[in-house]
Amino acid sequence: MTPLLSFLLAMAPLASAHPGLAPSTAGLLLVANKGEHTLGLIDPAAGRQIATVPEGGVTGHEVIASPDGSRAFVPIYGNSGVGSPGTDGSTLDVIDLATRRVIHTIDFGHGVRPHCPLIGPKDGLLYVTTELDQAITIIDPATLKIVGKVPTGAPESHMLTISHDGKRGYTANVGPGSVSVLDLEARKLITVIPVATHVQRIAISNDDRWVFTSDTEKPRLAVIDTSTNKVARWIALPGHGYGSAVTPDGKWLLLPLPDAHAVAVIDIGTMKVSKTIDVPPSPQEAIVRPDGQVAYVSCDRSRQVAAISLSDWKVEKLIDAGNNADGLAWAQ
Repeated sequence: MTPLLSFLLAMAPLASAHPGLAPSTAGLLLVANKGEHTLGLIDPAAGRQIATVPEGGVTGHEVIASPDGSRAFVPIYGNSGVGSPGTDGSTLDVIDLATRRVIHTIDFGHGVRPHCPLIGPKDGLLYVTTELDQAITIIDPATLKIVGKVPTGAPESHMLTISHDGKRGYTANVGPGSVSVLDLEARKLITVIPVATHVQRIAISNDDRWVFTSDTEKPRLAVIDTSTNKVARWIALPGHGYGSAVTPDGKWLLLPLPDAHAVAVIDIGTMKVSKTIDVPPSPQEAIVRPDGQVAYVSCDRSRQVAAISLSDWKVEKLIDAGNNADGLAWAQ
């Protein structure tokens, strides 16, 4: 063996772990490992977590990527669950996905428990739930400056979904058991919809007709008609629902059921559960890959992400993640 070949073979393991190298797929799956205060970067094709980025605060529960896939935005929530005593996070980490490090921290100026970040589909602005302000805070991702707020009219506005035309926002207000309807263009509250005693997570259909949120005290899913801003019906579930995601074709809603260790597949046309898929314990959040072929479900207690093939509704692989794997995002 020549000295040059020996050198190249010795350097190969180091090169494969180098933070600047591209993963073996066209996208990265991002996972908030809230139990260890890191953002995990998963190569979906290889089926493994290839890096973790330490966060600059207590812990982040949710994450979103910039549209160009170069950055991740991680609100630092604190060390407690929604509505429970604990620290009140006041910052948001901006992570460069190429160098895999925090490159900027946005300071909200006081404890707000920032949680769910989303990119506006039309204006490209960053919207973040800031629970203790009872508001959605708006950030310009180019300047990383706070540029506005939208009041939610309720405490514990934990999760957010945005209509595909970018005009409306809907928050799941956990403790009050309600959903706030927001005019994102005028930046004002439209109404607050009573739903149940306690709700969690929220999603919107692809045609913006329906908003879904889970009753966490009864195994049922509320279906809100966005034309009337009222609960139109309930979908019975085989367990308590949590984070949900609609498939790109608009036909299916995937709903993790933490206590049933399963994912319910809901037919949006019939508003009924079509099937369930067994996954590891305590599934939390679901997202669907942009090509519509695979869904990913974070499984808190098993420290894994389940990859589900949407062609046959089977778990095709389990990917090891970090402690208390929770929020998910796709970086293209």
